[in-house]
Amino acid sequence: MFTDTTVRAFLDQLASNAPTPGGGSVAALTGALGAGLISMVCNLTIGKEKFKDVEADVKEILAQSERLRSRLMELIDADVAAYGKLSAAYKLPRATDEEKKARTAAIQTALLDATAVPVSIAEACSQVIDLCTPAADKGNVGAVSDVGVAVLLAEAGLRSADLNVMINLSAIKDQTFVANTRARVDILRAGKSELKEKLVKEVEAKL
Repeated sequence: MFTDTTVRAFLDQLASNAPTPGGGSVAALTGALGAGLISMVCNLTIGKEKFKDVEADVKEILAQSERLRSRLMELIDADVAAYGKLSAAYKLPRATDEEKKARTAAIQTALLDATAVPVSIAEACSQVIDLCTPAADKGNVGAVSDVGVAVLLAEAGLRSADLNVMINLSAIKDQTFVANTRARVDILRAGKSELKEKLVKEVEAKL
């Protein structure tokens, strides 16, 4: 599992000619880093007398950011596994018409699974973005720059996941699935870039 490797080992594998980890895993990692920063800001706020009036709210933000961090870490390896299944499907024999038919069916099934993972990454990253505003409003102002970094990372993870969705959708024959998935990700992305820019400006004003 890549989540059990060192940072150096992950980056070395990423930079190699091996197909995994790839963009999907990096999207998940990027979102997880954003969630981790939100958790850090919360932990730097909880227990401080200055922020006791918002401590209950900050604890709730922390619970959500930790849930999302855990989910995104799982999705790093889930993306690798989904790619492995898709790669295996493409390698199936196709010498006869029956083999070609079976191979095509296997590829289409694997593509559906491979698309589900980046959609889940996009969903989690979108939720991390939503946590950034309350974290900036209620978190320790001494760490507000970290909230700015978090929202930049989470939005990058969201857009990166969308690219992985798009490349899979381009090969899927089920047009109803394609349309529904595209609509779902569009909803997840709606307004998030604008929210990121707004929050970054608010963070900069507090520095």
